[in-house]
Amino acid sequence: MTDMIRKAENWVMQLFEGDSTGHDWYHTDRVRKNALKIAEEEGADPFICELAALLHDAGDDKFHPSEEEGRNFVLNWLSQQDLSMKRVHQVMSVMDTVSFKGGHNSPPASLEGMVVQDADRLDAIGAIGVARCFMFAGHKGDAMYLPSEQPREDMTKEEYRLGASTAINHFYEKLLTLSSQMKTSTGREMAQRRHAYLEHFLEQFYEEWEGLR
Repeated sequence: MTDMIRKAENWVMQLFEGDSTGHDWYHTDRVRKNALKIAEEEGADPFICELAALLHDAGDDKFHPSEEEGRNFVLNWLSQQDLSMKRVHQVMSVMDTVSFKGGHNSPPASLEGMVVQDADRLDAIGAIGVARCFMFAGHKGDAMYLPSEQPREDMTKEEYRLGASTAINHFYEKLLTLSSQMKTSTGREMAQRRHAYLEHFLEQFYEEWEGLR
């Protein structure tokens, strides 16, 4: 199994080399570390959690023409590896429910799915989450903050993915909602401190924006 993990690491490193969206190898590695920590606490299968965490962005429709093409991209790679079909389906099932998709994705169907979803969402909050938020906004060409622009509500998956927003509005559209959506007790505990950091950041941001601090 160690050889399989090494192959996945090398493949993902190549896929996301030079990434400027906040979904680089280091993001993947942090998600893997979060997943292994949560899996140990929750009693989930560590191999499935680690492999799915490593591959979780490889098929994301942010990087493919469609969800189906992204899914097939990863499935084709997994099918060429020395893995049983049971393992392949377990990993694909986890990956199918990781992405946020504006809150429209299906809930995880297994403990391993809950673990990896929590692990990925933890990297979207806290200090690193703030850094990644502004990085992704810059990549999309979105503004940092426009006081006249209100956060979007009740978006479709397409509106969430393709519509214009601002980095600060993304806090309200996604980041601040994540701690309450954690599926595992370990994930919820880890999210508390990171969520508090988001709130503190926004408080200081608005005060500096108005010249009050």
